[in-house]
Amino acid sequence: MDGTIVPVLGIMTGIIVPVSVFIWLYFESKDKNKTILEISKNIDDPSKIEGLIGMLDERKKEPIDYRRTGVVTLFTGIGLFLFGVFFLGSVLKGVGALVAAIGLGQIIAGYLYPNTSEELTNAVEDFEKK
Repeated sequence: MDGTIVPVLGIMTGIIVPVSVFIWLYFESKDKNKTILEISKNIDDPSKIEGLIGMLDERKKEPIDYRRTGVVTLFTGIGLFLFGVFFLGSVLKGVGALVAAIGLGQIIAGYLYPNTSEELTNAVEDFEKK
């Protein structure tokens, strides 16, 4: 009986943590939506309502910078590879090489697909010069 309690707790933790996070996010957004409804009842101008929704929206407005995430992923892969070389062997070397290759691909994608408005403007101006 004592030997089975640890695996059962491990399995239950793997179930309880994601479910509790989903419940927490649900209640957080529910309160936010109630607040928007209450405020919008007193506002007659639709542009003010759109501004309110935009203010309460916490998502980032900036596009993802693939070069930055690529560098982080690349060096994570290099670290895993070196950890495999010195300690754990060929399996971790393969995982590290795979992660490093993904990071390199992200860096290349960041340079092939400019994502900020300044980079897009510069790319259009360079194209128009040709």
